[in-house]
Amino acid sequence: MASMEENFPRGGIQKKPAEGKTPKPKLERDNLFDVQHEEKPQKRKRSQKDQGTQKKFKADKTAAAEDNIMNIGPLTIEVLSEGMLLLGCIKEVSDYELAISLPNGLSGFVPVTQISDAYSKLLTKQVAQGELLEELNSLPDMYSPGTLVRCIVTSIEKSADGRRSVKLSIDPKKVNKGLSSTALAAGMLLSGSVLSVEDHGYLIDIGVTGTHAFLPHQKAKNYIKAVKKGPDLKIGQNLNCLIVEVKNEGRVVCLSIDRSEVAASVASERQNWALSNLLPGLVVKARVQKVAPLGMKLTFLSYFTGIVDFMHMDPEKSMSYSPDQVVKACVLSVHPTSRAVRLTLRPPFLHPGGAPRQLPGQRMGAVLEEAMVKAFYKQFGAVFELDDGTLAFARLKHLSKTRKSFKPGAFKEGCKHKCRIIDYSLMDEMCVVSLKHQIIEARFLQYQDIHTGDVVQGKVLSLKPIGMQVKVADGIRGLVPSLHLSDVILKQPEKKYNIGDEVKCRVLECSPGGKKLILTLKKSLVQSKLPVLSSYEDAKPGLITHGFVVCAREFGCIVKFYNDVKGLVPKNELGSDPISCPDKVFYEGQVNNIPLLCHVFECKREICILDFVLNSAPGPEDKWKCTPKEKQEVKYQTGEIVDVKILKKKDNGLEVSILEDEDNVVAWIPTLHLSDFVATSKLLWHCLQEGDVLPRVMYLSVKGEHIILSRKSAVISAVQEEQVVRSFSEIQPDMLLTGYVRNVMPFGVFVEFPFGVTGLAPKVSMSDKFVTDTKDHFVVGQTVIAKVMSTDEEKQRVLLNLKVSECSSGDSAAESFALLNQYFKELKEIRDLLRRGDPSICELVPGKGVHLVVQDVREDGSALFSGSSVTGLTVTATRYHLGDKNIAPGEKRKAIVLHVDALTSEVYVSLREELLKQRPKRRLRENSQHSAVVQHITEHFAIVSLLETGQLAAVPIACHFNDTFRFDSEKLGVGQTISITLKAVKENDHGVLPAVQGPAKKNVFVRVRNESETALEEVLPAVKHSLSPGDVVTGTVKSVKPTHVTVAIDDKLTGSIHASRILDEVPLGSFPTSTLKAGQKVTARVIGGRDVNTHRYLPITHPHFTQSIPELSIRPSEKEGEFTAMLNLKEDSSLKKLGLYNVGQTVTCFVKKYNVLKNWLEVEVGPDIRGRVPHLLLSLNTKVLKHPEKSFKNGQAISATVTGTDATETNLCLSLTGIQSLEQDTISVGMITKVTPHIGLTIALPGGKTGKVSIFHLSDTYTEDPLGKFKVGKIVRCYILSNENGKIQLSLRQSRLNPKVNSKVEDIEIVSIKDVKKGQLVRGYVKSVTPSGVFFGLSTSLLGRILFQNVSPYFVQKHSLYEKYLPEGKLLTAKVLGVNRREKHIELSLLPEDTGMPSVLPESLGLPQYGAEEEKKEPDDEQREEPKLKTKRRRGNSESGQEAKPKKRKICPAEENDSGIEVYYREEDDQEEEATEKKSKVRKPGEAPRLQVSMGFTWDEDSAVDIPVLDQKGESSESEEEEDMQPKLKKQTKKEKELEKQKKEKELCRVEAALMDPSRQPQSADDFDRLVLGSPNSSILWLQYMAFHLQATEIEKARAVAERALKTISFREEQEKLNVWVALLNLENMYGTEETLMKVFERAVQYNEPLKVFQHLCDIYATSEKYKQAEELYHTMLKRFRQDKSVWLKYASFLLKQGQTEATHRLLERALKALPTKEHLDVISRFAQLEFHSGDTEHAKALFESTLSSYPKRTDIWSIYMDIMIKHGSQKEVRDIFERVIHLSLAPKKMKFFFKRYLDYEKKFGTAESVLGVKRAALEYVETKSSLADT
Repeated sequence: MASMEENFPRGGIQKKPAEGKTPKPKLERDNLFDVQHEEKPQKRKRSQKDQGTQKKFKADKTAAAEDNIMNIGPLTIEVLSEGMLLLGCIKEVSDYELAISLPNGLSGFVPVTQISDAYSKLLTKQVAQGELLEELNSLPDMYSPGTLVRCIVTSIEKSADGRRSVKLSIDPKKVNKGLSSTALAAGMLLSGSVLSVEDHGYLIDIGVTGTHAFLPHQKAKNYIKAVKKGPDLKIGQNLNCLIVEVKNEGRVVCLSIDRSEVAASVASERQNWALSNLLPGLVVKARVQKVAPLGMKLTFLSYFTGIVDFMHMDPEKSMSYSPDQVVKACVLSVHPTSRAVRLTLRPPFLHPGGAPRQLPGQRMGAVLEEAMVKAFYKQFGAVFELDDGTLAFARLKHLSKTRKSFKPGAFKEGCKHKCRIIDYSLMDEMCVVSLKHQIIEARFLQYQDIHTGDVVQGKVLSLKPIGMQVKVADGIRGLVPSLHLSDVILKQPEKKYNIGDEVKCRVLECSPGGKKLILTLKKSLVQSKLPVLSSYEDAKPGLITHGFVVCAREFGCIVKFYNDVKGLVPKNELGSDPISCPDKVFYEGQVNNIPLLCHVFECKREICILDFVLNSAPGPEDKWKCTPKEKQEVKYQTGEIVDVKILKKKDNGLEVSILEDEDNVVAWIPTLHLSDFVATSKLLWHCLQEGDVLPRVMYLSVKGEHIILSRKSAVISAVQEEQVVRSFSEIQPDMLLTGYVRNVMPFGVFVEFPFGVTGLAPKVSMSDKFVTDTKDHFVVGQTVIAKVMSTDEEKQRVLLNLKVSECSSGDSAAESFALLNQYFKELKEIRDLLRRGDPSICELVPGKGVHLVVQDVREDGSALFSGSSVTGLTVTATRYHLGDKNIAPGEKRKAIVLHVDALTSEVYVSLREELLKQRPKRRLRENSQHSAVVQHITEHFAIVSLLETGQLAAVPIACHFNDTFRFDSEKLGVGQTISITLKAVKENDHGVLPAVQGPAKKNVFVRVRNESETALEEVLPAVKHSLSPGDVVTGTVKSVKPTHVTVAIDDKLTGSIHASRILDEVPLGSFPTSTLKAGQKVTARVIGGRDVNTHRYLPITHPHFTQSIPELSIRPSEKEGEFTAMLNLKEDSSLKKLGLYNVGQTVTCFVKKYNVLKNWLEVEVGPDIRGRVPHLLLSLNTKVLKHPEKSFKNGQAISATVTGTDATETNLCLSLTGIQSLEQDTISVGMITKVTPHIGLTIALPGGKTGKVSIFHLSDTYTEDPLGKFKVGKIVRCYILSNENGKIQLSLRQSRLNPKVNSKVEDIEIVSIKDVKKGQLVRGYVKSVTPSGVFFGLSTSLLGRILFQNVSPYFVQKHSLYEKYLPEGKLLTAKVLGVNRREKHIELSLLPEDTGMPSVLPESLGLPQYGAEEEKKEPDDEQREEPKLKTKRRRGNSESGQEAKPKKRKICPAEENDSGIEVYYREEDDQEEEATEKKSKVRKPGEAPRLQVSMGFTWDEDSAVDIPVLDQKGESSESEEEEDMQPKLKKQTKKEKELEKQKKEKELCRVEAALMDPSRQPQSADDFDRLVLGSPNSSILWLQYMAFHLQATEIEKARAVAERALKTISFREEQEKLNVWVALLNLENMYGTEETLMKVFERAVQYNEPLKVFQHLCDIYATSEKYKQAEELYHTMLKRFRQDKSVWLKYASFLLKQGQTEATHRLLERALKALPTKEHLDVISRFAQLEFHSGDTEHAKALFESTLSSYPKRTDIWSIYMDIMIKHGSQKEVRDIFERVIHLSLAPKKMKFFFKRYLDYEKKFGTAESVLGVKRAALEYVETKSSLADT
């Protein structure tokens, strides 16, 4: 739909798309008087318009010219030229343009870029930033249709078919370009646009250079309120400004846009208007100069002349103008060159700021049978008078079918014709009509006429990649997307469809606003007879319709219907057979090869859940298939009260989160559910803000994914008082139920009640008054009280009555007062909310006196006020409330507040004396009657004043929720006197006395029915009768209920047949009562009676039996005279009958209902025996237990086992699953009652027992969050592991529950220590971290221990790190190192080399590792002391650690009370000390010399020298000596002291010797200091020194060493210094921030060769995977070193490593532009080489080929190409290259080289033949050369 067919070819234009956005197609409009024929073939080059204007009217024009009034006729598009100023009226507003109606039926458009400079800047900024700006408002937010604007023509574009479109601008800079700052004068009216919003007003752009215009807030206030486009003006808003004051010779002007000031302005001579700056929209006083048939000439502003055409004369006075008459006129247009001025005399234009009359929506397209010709103009057309008195115009081409068939005689004044309204010209206030037969008969005239689902005929216009354009009617084009061209996807649609073909399509989507029409040509959709699904509301469960697949994924198919309604078909609903890959079975666009019908069975707000029904209609059970959503547990029950917090305000409600729920469940409160009162709901929505907390909100229902909440107090109290029905079966006639209006239809009102029951109140039962239109009586969401009239079991329908006479309690005064109280209570809550934002509005209460200033007096006599106490509010007094006072603007007055409307910020006041007069207050009494005068009426109540005291009281208008409609005669009127009854003598918070209308009524006593009573009492009246048990009676079935049938025995007497008394043998699952139908005759026997008051079953002998409802039986066995035993019992009570049932006995019973609150199923065994089945005993199937209310239908017969009686002994306790034994190894069902983190679940089991499930028994596969999928209330199947001493252990593992299904068991059950083997890998959860290690749970009873050295290969000083990375409950894999079965100890390891898993402590922490590899032991090693051996062993792998433990214990003889834990502590201390003496790993022979750092820290610098590593024997053992001293508490002997002294001497000697050893590895900072003093210029020593500090994570010290190095190393040693800089960059990259890295980098660039530093930093970024930073740095390098080819090559290599081949291709182009020509060849070949290695080999070949074709003699490139192809290419490709080379004409020396290479290649890879071939070729070459030499 790129370009639209235009109806009116001269005004509208195709808009140029804004950047990046596709514009909505514009419907082009034509000039009213365009003379154009119907469409002809496009071959005619010359446009019809030109012919029309040139040929047809030539004679007319010459005549007119002679008459000298040639230009008086209407404006035509030919007259328009660039720069012409026009007054226009906004017709339509879209996001990207304004459609403007121009005078004389022309039209144009203003693109979004021509609004104003400030607005264009914001647009540019938004596009640049790529995100929405707050200050940028869309055009629909600022402009509304019907507004007058001044515009200037910027261009007139002519399309290929000769149609013209007018492009306009409303930018003040262009419109006011004729004005200069000196020409500005007070009183001038001009266009301005909001430039910016300031503190005290607005800066306005008036387009005059050197002038600043300011608009104060005070002057804008009234205008802002009137336009209702928000609280302030917006940047880019176009305004009609009046200059109030000019300062500094026009440099500063003060403006006003106040409606009253602007409307009163008239242009005068004093304002210095000249023809050069005259603006359209100015109102002038003019004098008639000459009157002609087509219009008249005027003079204005003393010496200007203008013309008025016939369309712009005042229709009232059109015939009565005479020369020299003075009239008021408005400038319509000014021609830029001829300076011709056109004016209008139409009244709406004579007050600036006015608006022309709009056409009522329904008139558009209307066909008028008789339109009378008012005038006929042979050049232009005819003016008609329509049936409603308005005028209309028909242009010439619309007066007849063709030009030839036109008869001017038929258009004499007074003739009548049939016509159709096709457009409306706002500027002329005239309809545009057509008399053409085909237009009058046309089915579609505009987009609004087309409805979704319509089948339409169209003509193919064009075929594009996105689809096919179809012309549906003139001016209406539609698009058939390529997906919809056929039932199957067409690859070449042009073969099936040709331009001009007629096609039959169906409308998928039509949006008139955006002129968008989407059609389908899929036959199955076009011919479908199924209902059209065009909105989510239409998607009712059970609906079958056609849809088309838009997307097939692994989870199912998304199906689309009309109007973009989408639905999801879950995978399991795609067909009767399971489909594993829907995306392979269904394709995009498929409607149905097999009639794939869609069957809706759950509808959410935004998406329907569907299933595909293959060739079959859905059965009733299909409706209740479990949807994915239903599988989730419903956490809340209807009726639960919660507090909520507002997350988001949306137009139709509030998105809230439920506070007490830790998951923060998101729910939805529709606006109309905020209150029982519609007005309060809107006000409350307005006052609430995001983040507010709303208390006491009730959970109402779940609609799809949305939880719906309600705050309607009437509905909440009904649910809390149990005055509700939970299912259809509970509804009884005459029940009163509280609900809310769901939908209002012409035939009645649908009312929904809590728990989802819905009923219909037909039109006749809606009101006590006659209902003309249902919408006048009720609105959607309104609270109502309904009375049940009747129910239809089969169709599940409920008919309701909403008449107040039926639904009210009878005491209308009490009810209406309760409503008023509730209303004021909610109003108080709203006032508290308002107090936060605007406390001033809360202080204004009815009855308060305020001092005001008169602002304005309106035409209707009402007045506007302002005052300090009412800032920001609109204060009005009606004519009645002004009394007899005459007031003028500016006067100060005292007034009394009557009512404050917080929603619209309006305050209604009164100046009437009787209210203002201070009168002595009289003592008032409650329930006293008074006369009162109505002063103000609101939606819900009226404010009245007592005649005696003048006090204000509030009287409710409605006496009941359903009392919503009044005839005009019944409505209260202001000033009317009524009688009221006061209900309180003290004024409430709102300053009024609560009262009710009419005299006080005595309270009528209404009996409230007891909950325990059923509704039978209402249905079956007790009648005294003479029946006795055993009598046989005949009756008629009156109504059929689920568990009983009522039978009319005679006129008055009614009996009841219980479900158990219908059949002798009841089939399980059947519904016995359904065998009887209403109206059926039955013969029955009386078997007992039911007491009316208590509904207890009475035995025959009871004295009151004859006053009971007879209980009947039609069981064949009982009718034949056999009485059951229970009827012969003499006792009064049925309690003892329960004793007849034994535990374990099976009985047949009938479902009464499922009690949701108590969670049990209520059943009836007989007429007098009830039973209950607890939730968990309903079934062993968890699906049934999740939704028990769906599985058990009321009245269904089921078999149950007796388990006992309940606590009150009035009901039997039953089970549907038999008696549960809960023995070991059995399977049961349970409900989760508690989830204990890291421990497991507590589950309630049948029979009131509870069991526990450990986290090791939740699943066969352990997960990170094992308890995540379990919620309280979830029903699960469980396996009983053990049942001992009342403690039940359960398992939920699938391998236990379904042993037959051999599912994979990842984590096997570990029952005892026997199941654990050494070397085995096990998974489990961390239990705790203690000083002695990590305790690790392997099963419910088994724990293993992991020593800290087996936790990770890193050394950890802080234990808190373990707790952070090993929290309780973390899932890990461990290896069993050892099992001590006797003591039940299991030693485990988490080390990566044991488990194969990553280390539990991440490498990024930079922790030091445990000891490095050791060199082979030397012989003297064995003689070393025990302590050395100990540390040595521990430093080995984990096994040696295990072996070392016993020895450790021998070395440290602990005292008896010494616990093992301390030993472990010592081990830890030891390790810490060792950690301070770090060793480097020994280099393997043959390795390249690298800097050795045990950390794995690489400096990434090429020059690194290897320093021999000191043997690890040379470590200090002082710490170990001290260690050994600790446990020895005894005093040392003399001998021991001597030994110790010798030992110390030896140690000292050893240390000194070690220090002298040249191959010694430095051990401390002092060692390094000594070394760097010796070799100050050796960068490698400095780097090792830095690495030494980094191992101990001393980052700052490492930095300091680097700085020292840079100062110390000689300036001549550039490479050494660079090494240190690179190391410092590496350090900052790893441990510093981006900022510190950049600082070092900037310094490095200053001190070194910049390119090298840049390259090193790029490498650092690339190796640390900071690709984004590397890319940015390369871009900088390309700018800075663009002449250096190495930079380009390095970047290319980087890009190729990233896989960005396209970017590399682009880079080569850039490189060739930047580098000198001599480098090009080299660069291309290097790029090609790079691409061969890591990019696109084909592209690389192409590069080589193109280079060699240009430079065939470059043998170096041929060589490179050959080498690469030999490595990467195929043999054929290599041979091809050799063949080409040996045929080149190169120097013999070079040719010899190539022949030699070819020969070598063939010898290596070829055959003997191919070698001979090369030799032959060489010979030929030599021969040809020699022959050439001879010649």
